[in-house]
Order: sequence, then C-alpha cells, then structure tokens
Amino acid sequence: MLIESAPGTPRLAYSVDVPNAVSPTQRLYTEQDMAALLHERFGLQTIHCGPLSGGTFATVWRATLGDGRDVAVKVGPPAGVPLLRYERGVIAAEARYYRTVGAATTHVPVPPVLFEDDDVVVVGLLPGRPLTELGDEATGEAVREQLGVALRHLHGITGEHFGYDGDGRPSGPSWPSAFTAMTAGLLADARDWAVHLPLTDEEFLATIDRHADALAEVDRPALVHFDLWDGNVLCDGGRLTGLVDGERYFWGDPLYDFVSTAIGRRMEDLPDHPVLRGYHGGPYTFSDTQRRRLMLYRLQFSTLLLAEMPSRGVVGEEARDRREWVTPQLLADLRDLG
Repeated sequence: MLIESAPGTPRLAYSVDVPNAVSPTQRLYTEQDMAALLHERFGLQTIHCGPLSGGTFATVWRATLGDGRDVAVKVGPPAGVPLLRYERGVIAAEARYYRTVGAATTHVPVPPVLFEDDDVVVVGLLPGRPLTELGDEATGEAVREQLGVALRHLHGITGEHFGYDGDGRPSGPSWPSAFTAMTAGLLADARDWAVHLPLTDEEFLATIDRHADALAEVDRPALVHFDLWDGNVLCDGGRLTGLVDGERYFWGDPLYDFVSTAIGRRMEDLPDHPVLRGYHGGPYTFSDTQRRRLMLYRLQFSTLLLAEMPSRGVVGEEARDRREWVTPQLLADLRDLG
C-alpha cells in the first residue's frame, strides 16, 4: 500500500494525469476527486495528491495535507463490485492490522492510522521504497534478513481464534478447521467466477484431510501477514522501514509467511535464505511436517493466484502467462504431497 510512485519519480512529485485504476475493484479518481473525498469524509485540506502504483485491489493515493503531513490513502472497491469471499471488509481489516501490530510491538514498522471509515483508511506515509525497486542485491539481502527478525516479532502476536476476522469471513476453532474453511471459500470463489483449476475441489480438500496431522501441530493463532511479496516490504538506505498492505492478514500458522517471501521458490529448499537467517538467527532446516504444511500453503496460494484473475480483470495474454507460471508449481506441490 505505502509505496512510492514509479522508479525515478521525485519523492514529492505526483503523477495525476495517468489512469489510476487497473482492476474492476479499483476506483478512478482525479486530484480534485481525492481532495474532495478527504475533505468530505474527514475534514482534511489537501495541498496536492496523486496515485501510487503497485496494487491491483484498492485505489491507493499519496497526499500532502494542509498541515504538512504526508499520508497514504487507501480506498476500497465501489459498492456492488463482486469480491472474493475473504476480501469483504478488508479496508477496515487493514486498519485493524496496523493498530494491532503497533500496539503489540515496536519491532515491526507499520504506519499510524490517522483516519478511517468502512472503505477508506488514511495512514502516515512511511519512508522508503519497496524492495521491487531496489537494484542492489547486497542491500536487498540485508533488508530481507531484517524482515526475518521483524516477522519473528509479528508472529509473537496471538489472536483469539484461527482464520480471518470480520463477519462472514472463513475462520474456525482450530487451524485445520480454519484452513479448510479458507480453502473451501477460495474454491467456491473459483466456481463462482468459472475459473478452471488444475485440480478438483474434492482433490484439494482430500489432500488437506490427509495432512491434517501436520496442520494440527499449530495450536496457537499467530498473526500472519500473508502478502509479504517484495512490493509490500519497504526499505530506506539498507534499513527495513515498513511491512505494509496487511489487510489480508489472518490468525494461523507463522509458516505461511514463508510462502510470499519466496514466491516462485520453495523456502524449505533455501536453508540459508536471508529471511530464515533473520528469523532463526542462522540457517534453518524444516521438519517433515513443516515441509508438508508449506506445500499445502503454496497449493492454496497458487489457487488464489488463479481464482482472483477474473475479479482483477486479468484476461488474455496476461491470464495465459500467469496460468503457465502458476500451474506447474501447483501441480508439483500436489504431487509431492501425495
């Protein structure tokens, strides 16, 4: 969420003459529209503002307020736009993520929530740029090691149940039941959107059932960010400055965060990965049951990448490319799970 404009854009320069919606879930705004929204909702005066790039769900803008504060503004989808089941109420969930983390630890950089309502959240703008814009491999490795340390503290936060919070979102009294409910919701989304998956609902749910013993090892609902790809990890001068876009967080197995931090690879095959070094204080080898859980989580994550395409307007060549990239990984995890 809190990312800068395109690479090379000056820090306080905004691009307001380009389209700022790429998905049916994103609203189109002009500079005047955003200024009016902030004034009408929260009584804020805006000096200037402009869209930020990087996301495909919400509309995200940066603004400088009349009192000089730089903020990021996230606006949820228009009313009536179809969403995936777990996405209902995620703008409010983002505010809860920041407040929960900020109240629990000083070791995980998150912005302060300044203003919010049901579909708009305004937060302080964190310094830095996402790892996606970092060309220095050595600096990136150092930041990822700091990410591992921050994740250890994030995962120390404990919830009261497993799964998502909020009305109607999948959850459960145990991790196996919550993970099954989360997966069933995602499979139902795929059916609703007529998305062809390379496995049937029955195959996926039967696979979860066969490995319920591995899932049952998780007996504490830890806070899981879920979406820590490089675009949601901010850094400045070799220093980790933000773990943002936490609206998809849930309570469950900390291992799940090792999926998005190694997209396209298997973290269990990377014992010296910098995130693992930071998290565990050195190289780490996963147990058999942990490896099975990671495969289950990647299987679900890959299914999400396919199921969400119609709702994001991913069609044509882009959809074909994603399917050709995701499907072999999904089938490999399904095969290895047996």
